[in-house]
Amino acid sequence: MGLSDRFKPLTTLPFLICLTLLMFNDFYLKGVFHNALTGKLSDFCGLFIFPIFWSVFLPKRRIHVFFLTGLFFIFWKSEYSSSFIEFFSRYCFPIQRVVDPTDLIALIMLPLAWYSLKVRTLHLNLNPSFIVVLAFFAFCASSSPGYHQAFEQPQYVLIKSHVLPDSNYYDGDFAVYHFDSLLVVEVKQLITRRRPVKKDDYHKNIIVNELEETVRNEMQGTEGLMAPGKITYLSIKTPHYEDALRFKGGLLDGKFIRKKGNLTLIEGVYKNGVEDSIWTFRDGSSALITKKTFVKGETTQIQKFEAGRLVFSDPIATRADTITRKYVQLVVLMLLVILMVVLIVKNYRRTYPEILPVKTVWKWVLCFTLPIAVWLSHLGISLFITDHFSGPLVVIINFFMIYISTSPLLVVAIFMIKWRRKIDVLWYCLLFALVYTFIVECIMLVALSSTV
Repeated sequence: MGLSDRFKPLTTLPFLICLTLLMFNDFYLKGVFHNALTGKLSDFCGLFIFPIFWSVFLPKRRIHVFFLTGLFFIFWKSEYSSSFIEFFSRYCFPIQRVVDPTDLIALIMLPLAWYSLKVRTLHLNLNPSFIVVLAFFAFCASSSPGYHQAFEQPQYVLIKSHVLPDSNYYDGDFAVYHFDSLLVVEVKQLITRRRPVKKDDYHKNIIVNELEETVRNEMQGTEGLMAPGKITYLSIKTPHYEDALRFKGGLLDGKFIRKKGNLTLIEGVYKNGVEDSIWTFRDGSSALITKKTFVKGETTQIQKFEAGRLVFSDPIATRADTITRKYVQLVVLMLLVILMVVLIVKNYRRTYPEILPVKTVWKWVLCFTLPIAVWLSHLGISLFITDHFSGPLVVIINFFMIYISTSPLLVVAIFMIKWRRKIDVLWYCLLFALVYTFIVECIMLVALSSTV
């Protein structure tokens, strides 16, 4: 078996589909929807491509690769792996997994992966080196800590504890202060698997709603949460500032003031852990530099000042505003889809029964190259869409999804429907690009609306 034949399993359609689903799920769906379905989808896709990937490099140890893959998956999903995960997270980088015995049902993918290596399946003419790098990246990234949620305004949590935890372990993320049987934790940032659909305050508010339980789970040895509704006043003093805090239960609730000596640096109001007033920010000379308006934790306006004069004012869209805009964008996309269909049908009727003469070899070339044009059209359309979920990895995933989905559609359009005019090439590319963009934006709208 030649080297090119050995790598053929990495370019088969089942392998590429599972790899694309794994990356799209880990880097988008899992963080956005954060449910049991997205968790199990990664297990199913991962157990299909992982043994195939390593079998390519160890063809004579294929049975051992599959056996060890299943054994390791069972160990990983059990409580016996907890000690290893804690050690690795502390001294290397944080990794996460959920102990769920029902995840073991994904082991059914191992015999399917074995079968796919034994039969001849459709494969694409792609560079195996690129697939190797992409697959290895997917394996490493699927256990990554995820999203870093930082807090622009000071964020504190109050929990019960007679013991002050080791501050070195939490340095950079938490600052802890001990008051008899109480522990005040200043949360600077959190690592969470919940990725934002949009990096806005609404996503931050979701994190704040879970903040008490999250901090308690992170702080080993704490006793429990504060009683709901209990009012507690505390003052935190550091070498740089002094914070006056009012807690209701374990979350900030009421007026917050940060001072340096007699000067007020930050002033605002919290309600159930989130900002809900006009916040003012001053420099070391007590000069006003920024005003932020919050409504139920979401920023609605930012104002900048210089020498006491307003120099910049910017209204900020809330999550509800974003959803409204998304509906408008979907209507426009649907109208454009209808327009493309009308233009194609119009050309078909005007020239019927004539067809555009194209040699068979060029028809196949178009079937395999036009998906790239569809992908580029999708990128161009996305530039005009606000709050479009994008990123380097998402662009790559979209390329594979578009290529896999539009290739058979183009075969139907070229060989069965048959083109009537050269301009139809453009209309079909735009049609498929608009439909794909519409589907992606619908997914984003569902994600935006699911937490509202």
